[in-house]
Amino acid sequence: MPKPTLTRAEKEALYEKMVASHAKAELKGATIPYTSLNGHMYSMLTKGDEVAIKLPEEEKAKFLAMYKTKLLEQYGIVQKEFVVVPDGLLQKTAELKPYFEMSFAYVKGLKPKPSRKK
Repeated sequence: MPKPTLTRAEKEALYEKMVASHAKAELKGATIPYTSLNGHMYSMLTKGDEVAIKLPEEEKAKFLAMYKTKLLEQYGIVQKEFVVVPDGLLQKTAELKPYFEMSFAYVKGLKPKPSRKK
């Protein structure tokens, strides 16, 4: 019997809880929630109801192996920097928090993207 999956509303609530666990993270997006810093998105709740976070290469490999998950795929394209957060881990905010903080630190170290706003 397959494990019951979380509804979008449940995932959204857990995603918001994860974002709230980091003082400097700001939730953006009205219909597709995401976080970004300096023009780099580092977490999101996709239209396909998957929570994904951006991790540095060495941590991404460890995360994929430890949680038996996959890279994010959207519109037939594999998003190589994003890993899908399994539902079981999403429900464990304390266990997920270090990865979310790592994601924030990773994009903070990237060169800021130029703003498109005038």
